[in-house]
Formats: sequence, C-alpha cells, structure tokens
Amino acid sequence: MKFSVFQVTRRGGRVKNEDRMGYCYTRESGLFLLADGMGGHPEGEVAAQMALQTIAALFQREARPVLKDVTSFLASATMTAHQQIMRYAGNRGMLDTPRTTLVAAVIQGGQATWLHCGDSRLYLVRDGVMLKRTRDHSHAERPRPGSSPEQINRNLLLTCLGSPTPPVFDISAPMPLLHGDRLMLCSDGVWGVLDDALIVHTLSSGKPVSDAAPDLAELALRRGGAHSDNVTLVAIEWETSGAIGAAPAARGVSTDSINDGVFASTIQAGIPADHELDDLDEDTIERSIAEINEAIRRSAARKA
Repeated sequence: MKFSVFQVTRRGGRVKNEDRMGYCYTRESGLFLLADGMGGHPEGEVAAQMALQTIAALFQREARPVLKDVTSFLASATMTAHQQIMRYAGNRGMLDTPRTTLVAAVIQGGQATWLHCGDSRLYLVRDGVMLKRTRDHSHAERPRPGSSPEQINRNLLLTCLGSPTPPVFDISAPMPLLHGDRLMLCSDGVWGVLDDALIVHTLSSGKPVSDAAPDLAELALRRGGAHSDNVTLVAIEWETSGAIGAAPAARGVSTDSINDGVFASTIQAGIPADHELDDLDEDTIERSIAEINEAIRRSAARKA
C-alpha cells in the first residue's frame, strides 16, 4: 500500500482551533479522520479530539492488519465515539454537550470507503475531475420540502456527534482507486469560502499533495479574511505499484515493508481519559503538526 499524505490546520480568525485531524495505518489498511468541533456548544475541541482518539483506538484494535468489515467498523466506531462524548458530558453534569462533525475514510484493498456526519466533507478527484463529494447533513444541502432560499440557514446542521439525539451518518459504497487519485477531507473553513471548482483545480494542479494542501489552506484563509473560520484538511494521493509512467511521489508512505503487527499513527491512540483532554492547547497542536510534516519530509529525503 502506497500513498502520499499531508495534513494542515490553521486557526484563522477564531479565538481557538476546534478542528482535529489525523491518520493511522497498518501494512494493509489506512484510516484518515477529520472532526470539526462545533461552536455555540461547550468544548467543541474536546468532542473532536475524543472522536479521533476513540476511532483510532478501535482501528488499532481491529485492523490486524485489515478490517474484516469496513462498513461495520465505520458505523460502530462512530457510535462509540458519540457515546464517549455523551459519557464525558454526563460525568460532568453538563447542561449542554460538546459536539463535533466527522468525516472518516478507510483505504483498504485498493478501495476507499468513507463516512460523514455533519458538514465536514470528503472530495475524490481523478484527472482534474471531481468524482465524488459528500453531501452535507445541513439545511442548505438537504432543505425541508417547501423551504425557500431565504429560510435556509447554511450553518444549521441536521446531525452531529455529541447531540442528545443519536447521530445520523452516511457511508459510501467502496470506491476502487486508480494511481494518482486524490482524496481530501476538510472542514467547512475550506469549502465555506472556496467553491468546488476552485478546490478541485487547486487539489489537482499537478503539484504534490504536500504543496497542494498548504496552497488550499492559505487560499481559504485569504478568502475568509480577518474572520476566517478554522481551516483544516487532510489530502491523500493514492499510488499504484507498477503504474505506467508513474513517478514516485515526493512525500510518500509505503507500508509494503512493515510487519503485520505494526501500527503507525499521527493520532494519540487510546480512548482518552479525562486528564488527557485537559492538556489540549494550541501550541501543542501546532507543534505536533509540525513534527508530523517534518517526519514526512525527512522520509522523502531519505528515499531520494
């Protein structure tokens, strides 16, 4: 299994960054995650972090080295993450619960399967064309019958993790990947200010994902201006061994040489304990992201 990946998050004009993202993989399976903690409710960053850590911990337990049933895993792991958030709120007697959106993708057996809840999105681009995009669980993309455009609030979501009502989510059918296909998971801080055509054009500009991802983040920040939302994305380029004319990617990850029992992650694995959640600060997040991206660069330099 070979892929290139780059992740980036920026606080924008917000007081704090409530977005979280990361990925983990075994020799034959990869999991990519992004969660956007919801403003207007308490501790959105906690909900987002709990979602990622819970799902990553379950992936580590079940991908040996592949998931037996990807669809079942995505559904059960998402519900477990929701329950963890509700338990966290219940233990503290919170009158309102922390909430987060979620988009998750599993790549296994040369196919991608994804789940989304809320308005964090996944894009799949091939040869400069958008093949797939998730449809937000929002009034904007799923209006009630008879609603007029003036009555639609884009920011009002129909579902999320952490809500008192059980979350609703969509899971895709498995999508076979071809060499050069690019997937991107992103928060609404990206797509809210960039239309689909511009996102696809920038993502498939011919640059490696390690350049295209920061370009998209900077573009979203500039478009968002002084009041920009948090801008977060994870971009992946799939590689197929032996593809005709295929050049090695500049920031590649190859799992072919690792053992069945090896698990690598940019997400702190393990279902989080309360004391782990108390240490979430912006400096730690930025430092972690910088270390991850530097490790990718060093790996690429060694291969070159």
